[in-house]
Amino acid sequence: MAAAIVALSFFVLVSLRGLVRSRLRRLAERTALGWDDLLVDVLGQTQTWVLALVSLMLGLQSLALSEPVTTRLGQAVMALIFLQLGLWTSHGVGLVLRRRIEAREASDDGASATALAVAGFIIRLTLWSIVLILVLDQFGFNVTTLVASLGVGGVAVALAVQNILGDLFASLSIALDKPFVIGDFIVVGEVVGTVEHVGLKTTRIRALSGEQIVVANGDLLGSRIHNYKRLQERRVVFHFGVLYDTPADTLANIPALVREIVEQTEDTRFDRAHFQSFGASSLDFEVVYYVLTADYLRYMDVQQEINLALVRRFADRDIGFAFPTQTVHLASVPERLAGTTPSA
Repeated sequence: MAAAIVALSFFVLVSLRGLVRSRLRRLAERTALGWDDLLVDVLGQTQTWVLALVSLMLGLQSLALSEPVTTRLGQAVMALIFLQLGLWTSHGVGLVLRRRIEAREASDDGASATALAVAGFIIRLTLWSIVLILVLDQFGFNVTTLVASLGVGGVAVALAVQNILGDLFASLSIALDKPFVIGDFIVVGEVVGTVEHVGLKTTRIRALSGEQIVVANGDLLGSRIHNYKRLQERRVVFHFGVLYDTPADTLANIPALVREIVEQTEDTRFDRAHFQSFGASSLDFEVVYYVLTADYLRYMDVQQEINLALVRRFADRDIGFAFPTQTVHLASVPERLAGTTPSA
């Protein structure tokens, strides 16, 4: 009799699983909703061995068993139910996070994808911890003592791997705060390069010289990060000097000349130009302007265009660029050298 109940129960449960899945699949194909597809996938995780064990428990219930055995069977059935609920929930969480991670990776948002992966790990760890506690509680274990022991053990483990945990939470901070994302050109201390990957523990940066630099996430967040990818416009300051014998009227006209050159150059906005100071061997000017793009190559092209224009305009007006020189003034000439001329 018990064997018949086991066989019949298993047949009914397996048939019911197949029927529900097929009906839901047909319903999901008719709609553009995402939750029904998710439900079909989750129910697909109903394990055959769980159905077999439940059928076995139902068959044993028909036998004239002692009360302790009956109690244990009830506890076992509840444990199996908790286990199956855990499998459903874990698979559902995995599907949702996988879709979101694929969407983030498709948009090159690697930091968010990393955060979702970390969140998935934490959610699953929490979920199975709860399932384990519920199962143990069904069999009469002292869960309070177990939780306290796990707490003490967790503190010890956390102290042992605090650097790893620090980098792990730093990756979450990078993902949420987004000081940079994959593809950004950053400068961190002496590290200069393009972000290639943001992982759970480290971030990989491709340096200008070609090598890959691996930096711990905790070290990154503890440093000042210069993100040049988010540069909207570039402020440029440059200096030049002219000869000391340049007339004052010519010096007064130089700022207007520089302004004209900058304003005639595309992708620029002039700020100021001034006769700044008296240098050791030159009269020094300071010029400030903005390049209206973040492209470094365009900035260099603009600066080159301005420099060439300055050389041409100064040459047309007989304005000479200064270079380091020294003039020696002799207060007196020794008598033995007076009246002598250098030999040819």
